[in-house]
Amino acid sequence: MGDVINLRLVRKQRARDEASSKADRNRTLFGRTTAQKAVDEAAKIRIERTLDGARLDSTSDTFEK
Repeated sequence: MGDVINLRLVRKQRARDEASSKADRNRTLFGRTTAQKAVDEAAKIRIERTLDGARLDSTSDTFEK
């Protein structure tokens, strides 16, 4: 015969586990120092500049009369 479990306790434990995993995700997303945020912002700007520099001119400009 199977074990008897209390469904109320299982639901509460599942809710605690989900809250804990959500808290872990939030810590990684929002729990960064100002220096880490600055480094990420600088990297983002550097990538945007590189992409803008490599952008080709519009083809409609080359076929003007």
